[in-house]
Amino acid sequence: MIDKWIVCLKHGDKYGSMYVNKLYNMVSRNMTQAFKFACITENPYGLNKDITVLNLPMIGNTKGWWFKPYLFSKNFPLIGTVLYLDLDMVIVNNMDKFWTYEPGKNLILKNFHIPKHQDICEFNSSVIRFTGRSLPQLWNNFVTNSKNIKEKYHGDQDYIFAEGSKFFSTFPSDWARSYKWQIRTKDDLEVFNNKLRFKCIADPVISDETSILVFHGDPKPHEVDDPAIIVNWR
Repeated sequence: MIDKWIVCLKHGDKYGSMYVNKLYNMVSRNMTQAFKFACITENPYGLNKDITVLNLPMIGNTKGWWFKPYLFSKNFPLIGTVLYLDLDMVIVNNMDKFWTYEPGKNLILKNFHIPKHQDICEFNSSVIRFTGRSLPQLWNNFVTNSKNIKEKYHGDQDYIFAEGSKFFSTFPSDWARSYKWQIRTKDDLEVFNNKLRFKCIADPVISDETSILVFHGDPKPHEVDDPAIIVNWR
């Protein structure tokens, strides 16, 4: 039997080990199927002892999300079905369906609607389910042309969409939602010290179909005091 692996990525000092450990805790509470959990990182200090550490390959001045194409490398150490999760999310409901939906396919989130911006790529790479080592060309091309790719595309999801869209289907949109745009709204936000924050604490309704709340950009989960975040981000 091939193990089910949950994988996350931690590079640099944007997210500490607390974010990885809380993600592990949230998955453990919201998944009934057996799984193993791994973190790709150059600094495993402080990680839960039950988290497998995968060494991060150093490629020039590559940082943060630009390491995601490594997930598809022929040298990626995990085989079988892998579920990648970003660190800046809060899991609020059972997520077994991310394994069982359209078995055998590579799946990614459909991008969230950006207020006033329609010219965006169709993918959001906060959640990706894939078969290990299945798309090595995405990593090989990145290693060969990383400088040009980072200049051409805003981020990894734009690159994955441009170079690999034909290899992916998307998860149902209700399963993972943007917390600041789809659960709360842009009218709830204000700028403070050059960062976005919510103007007030709120307790919005979250559908039972929604398993994951994504905190792209600002604010991050540790900066939000809404009851649903306090209860689940631990």
